[in-house]
Amino acid sequence: MGKKYHDKDDNELIQLYAQAGNTDCLGILLQRYTGLLLGVCMKYLKNEDDAKDAVQQVFLKVINELQKYKVDYFKSWVYMVAKNHCLMKLRDKGKYTTELSDNITINDESADLKEKYTTKENNLNDLEKALQQLNEEQSVCVTLFYLQKKSYNEIVESTNYSLLQVKSNIQNGKRNLKIIMQRMQNHE
Repeated sequence: MGKKYHDKDDNELIQLYAQAGNTDCLGILLQRYTGLLLGVCMKYLKNEDDAKDAVQQVFLKVINELQKYKVDYFKSWVYMVAKNHCLMKLRDKGKYTTELSDNITINDESADLKEKYTTKENNLNDLEKALQQLNEEQSVCVTLFYLQKKSYNEIVESTNYSLLQVKSNIQNGKRNLKIIMQRMQNHE
C-alpha cells in the first residue's frame, strides 16, 4: 500500500478514493478499522470464524457502498455497517426465533409471554429499518445516544459534530424515527 497515504485522515482517504478510485486509500481505511470490525462482529456473533467471515463480508459491502453515500465519519459509518450486517446474519440464522422457541413452552401463560417477546422483536426490527431511513448524521447520533448510551460530549468527540449539531440531530432523529415507525405500523 502506498506509504504516502498513511498520514491522511479518514476524510482525505475517502475523498481520494471517491475522486480517483484509489484502492490504496480504501485499503488503508479498512486496515485502520479491522480491529474495530472484528470486535463488533465477535460481540454479536460470538464465534471467531463467523466474525472473521463477517469482517470480510463487511469489507465487500464497504467497497460496493462507499461511493454511493456521502460518508463524513467513516468510523461511525463502518461500525453501523458491521453491526447491521451481524444483526441481519443472526436474523437469517433464526437465532432469535430459535431462542424464543427453545426457551418458552406453550401454555396459556407462556403464550402471552411469547407474544410479548415476538412483538418486542418485531418492534426492534422495525426500529432498525427506521434508523436506516434517517439521514446519516441523525442515525449516528441517535444510535450513539440511545443505543450505546453515550453522553453528548462523548458523541461530540467521536463524531466531531458541534454540541448544538449533536443535540439537534438527536432531537430531529427521535422525532423522525417516531414518524417513520408510525408509518410502518399503519401499513402493516
